Amino acid sequence: MAAPTLQQPSFLLVNLKSDSTTKPLLQRCQDLVKIIDEYPAKELHPILPWLVESVFGSLDGCTAGWNLRLLHARSNEYNVVLEFLNPSGPMMKLVYKLQAEEYKYEIPVNYLPGPVKVCIQQGILPECPLFHNKLQFPLSGLLTLNLALNPFEFFMFHFASCLITPKSFPQGAHVSSSDSAYFVLVDTYLKYFLPSEGSVPPSPFSDSRGSVTAPSPRSSSASFAGYGVHGPSLLKHHIFHQPSVNADPAAQEIWRSETLLQMFVEIWLHHYSLEMYQKLQSPQVKEPFSPTEEHVLVVRLLVKHLHAFSNSLKPETLSSPSAHSHAHTSPLEEFKRVVVQRFVQQKLYLFLQHCFSHWPLDASFRAVLETWLSYIQPWRYTGEKTSAQPEQNRTVPDKWEPFVQENLLMYTKLFQVLLNRAVRTDLVNAKNALMIFRVAKVFSQPNLGEMIQKGEQLFLEPEHVLQHRQPRGYLTPGQGGSFLSSRQRAATDLVFRVKSHVYALEGQDCQYKQMFGCELRGAVMKLIQIIAQARQTAKRISDHSGEAAASSSFLSWFGMGTPDLNSTFCGAEPEESGECLKKTHEFLDRALENLCQIFKLNQGQLAQLISNVGSSQDDGHCKQLPDCIQGENGLILTDLGRKQIISGLRRFDIQYQGDPELQPIRSYENALLVRLFYQISTFLNERFGGHMNALCSRPDLLGRLGRHFLAADPGSSGRSPVPRPPSGGNRRPRLSLRPLASYRTLLLLLLAYAAGAALALGPASCTLLLLVGGLLYGLLVALLGDKLKTH
Repeated sequence: MAAPTLQQPSFLLVNLKSDSTTKPLLQRCQDLVKIIDEYPAKELHPILPWLVESVFGSLDGCTAGWNLRLLHARSNEYNVVLEFLNPSGPMMKLVYKLQAEEYKYEIPVNYLPGPVKVCIQQGILPECPLFHNKLQFPLSGLLTLNLALNPFEFFMFHFASCLITPKSFPQGAHVSSSDSAYFVLVDTYLKYFLPSEGSVPPSPFSDSRGSVTAPSPRSSSASFAGYGVHGPSLLKHHIFHQPSVNADPAAQEIWRSETLLQMFVEIWLHHYSLEMYQKLQSPQVKEPFSPTEEHVLVVRLLVKHLHAFSNSLKPETLSSPSAHSHAHTSPLEEFKRVVVQRFVQQKLYLFLQHCFSHWPLDASFRAVLETWLSYIQPWRYTGEKTSAQPEQNRTVPDKWEPFVQENLLMYTKLFQVLLNRAVRTDLVNAKNALMIFRVAKVFSQPNLGEMIQKGEQLFLEPEHVLQHRQPRGYLTPGQGGSFLSSRQRAATDLVFRVKSHVYALEGQDCQYKQMFGCELRGAVMKLIQIIAQARQTAKRISDHSGEAAASSSFLSWFGMGTPDLNSTFCGAEPEESGECLKKTHEFLDRALENLCQIFKLNQGQLAQLISNVGSSQDDGHCKQLPDCIQGENGLILTDLGRKQIISGLRRFDIQYQGDPELQPIRSYENALLVRLFYQISTFLNERFGGHMNALCSRPDLLGRLGRHFLAADPGSSGRSPVPRPPSGGNRRPRLSLRPLASYRTLLLLLLAYAAGAALALGPASCTLLLLVGGLLYGLLVALLGDKLKTH
C-alpha cells in the first residue's frame, strides 16, 4: 500500500487480502500501521475480522495464520510480530479505535467451550458474566446462535482460542511454548493488563469523549456465580457496570483486565463442568477435550502471574477487610483480593483433576504437576527475597492458612488422585521418580501439613454445632452482638468458607476422604512399597549394566569372554543408563524421607517395609518373574503381572531360543561373509554330521574336545512365558563359522597377520600358529572345564 490515503474505502479490504499473498510480513505490517493511523473507524470496521483471522488463524483450524506458536526468536519475523501485537502496538490501537465507536462482531456459539455451549443451546444463561447480554437470537433457532462481542473481547477471544484450536502445522515443525511468540505475548498481556505494580496503562487512543468506552452495563443482578459459592461481589459496582463519565480513570479501564482474565479462564480452563466430569468417570464416555503439554504450560504461566498479581495487594488493604475500608481502595486492589478464588479456582480444579486422571503415564505429565504445585504454593510468588535457610526447611508463613483452607481440595483430593496415578507409573524412570520427589518435597514443608489438617477439621465439624453457632455468628455489636464473641464468629466464618469451597467443587453429596486418615495412610504405605521395589529394580539394572560392561572389556576382544548373542539386543530406555539410575535412587530415597515426614511414619516400620521388599525379591530367582498363572500353552500374565511390567518392577528374561545360525545379521557382522560361511558350514555339517555326532559322543578327551568346538550351547535356556520347542535334531553337534564374519574377528586376524609379518612369518606360518593356539586353548578348556564349573 504505497499511498493508502488515495485508495477508495471499498477497495481497502480487497487490497489487503491481495497484499497478504504477495508482500512479505514486514511490509504488510508497515502498510497496516499507516492504514490504522490514517483511516477512520468506520472504514476500518470490516478489516478487524479478516486481520484477526489472518494473525491467529481461523476458529475451525483450517488456516494457521502467522503460526505464533511456531515463531521463535531466531526467526526474522519474530520481533516484527511482537511489535505489531504489543499491548501498546498498532493492532491494539485498531481495537481501541473501533471500541470507541461501539462496534460489535459476531462469533458462533459452536466455538465456545463445551459447558458454555451446552448451557446456551439448552436455553440456559451461562454462569460467566462475560457472555451475558451478548446473545443474538436468529429466527433459525438456538443451534445457530451467535455472540456479539465488542472489539476488545473479539480480539482476546481469538487470541486465547489460538492456543487450543487444532491446526495443521508444516511437516517437521516443533511446537515449543517456552520461547514462542505466543508464549511471550501471553506473558506480555498478563503483565500489562494485570500489573503487579501501578495501574493498568490508559488506552493509547483517545476520541472526542476523551477515553475508550467500557462495555455495555450489565444487569445489577449479575454475580460471581460462575466462580464458586461466595457472598455478594465486592467488585459489582466497579467491574460489572459501565463507569460514569466522572469516574476514576482506573475504574474506567479495569474492565479490560477483567475481560482478559475471564476470556483466558473460559477458553483455556472451562472445558469440564462438575456434571461432565462425573460422566467422564465412565469408560464408555469419550473425552470432549484433551489438553496438550503446550496448553498446560501456558496455564501454568497464567497461574504464576495471578499469584504474583494477587500477592501485590497493598498490606493496608489486606489487613483491613471491612466494608468501610473498601470504599477507599482502588478497583484494581479489590480485583487482586478476589482474583484467584473467584475467577480461577473452580475451573482450574476440574481441569487439573481431569489431567491427573487422563494424562498418559509418561514424563510429559511434569507440566501438569508443576502447574498444580505452582497453584498450591502462592508464597513462592510474593516478590519477597527468600531467606538464606535451605528450601526444605522454610516454614510456610501462618498468613497463608486461609488460602490453604479455602483451597483444601486442591491439596487433599488432588494428592489422592496423584497417589492412584503414582502406583501405576514406572518409577525406575528418573523423570518419573523426580516428579514423586517434587510432590513429597512440597508437602513436607514445615507448617503446611498442620494447615491442611486444620482445614479438614473445620470441614468435618458436625452440622448441628454449626447451626447452633450460626444465629450468633454474624451479629455485630450494634445489633446486640458481643465483642467477646469475635473468636466464635471468626471460627464460624472459617467453617462456612471451607464447607462452601468443598461443596462448590464436589457437590453437596460429596464423600470427603481425609488426607491424613487411615484409608489414605494405607495408600501411602502401598506407594512406599512400590518406591522401595523401584529402588531395588534400579539397583539390579545398574548392577547388571556394570556386569555387562565388565564382560565386554578389553580381554573380550581377544576371545577370552563368552559371547552372548542375546545381550546384543538393548531394550533399555536412555533414562535407564547408569547415571540416570543413580538419580532415580537419589530421588526415591529423598521421596521416602519426605513421605515419612509428612505422614509421621515410624522409621522402624519403614525399614521393615523396605527389608520385606528386599527379602521378597532376593527369595529365589524365580520370584523375579511377573505374576503369572499356568495355562495350557504356558504362563499367562495376571493383572498384577501386567502392572509389575508396566511399572518396571519385574520383567521376563527374554532370550533368543531359535537357531543361532539364523539370527538376523548384526551391525558388527559382514552380511556377505555371514551368508557365505553359513553355506559352507551347512555343507560341512550335512557331509560330516555323523562323524561329528560320533566324536562328541565319546567319553574321553577327544569327545570333550569335540563337544567344546562343535556342540550347541546347553546353557542357553532362559525363562520365558513361551514354552520352548522340544529338543531334537537342532541339538546335534555342528560346525559354526559365523564368528569369523564378525568385524572384531577380522580385525584381530589382520593384527595377528601384521604381527607375523613384522616377525618375518609368512601367511602359512601365521595360520598354523593360530590353529595350534586355538587347539591348545580348546584342549585346556576340555581338561579343566569340569573343575572350573564345579568351582
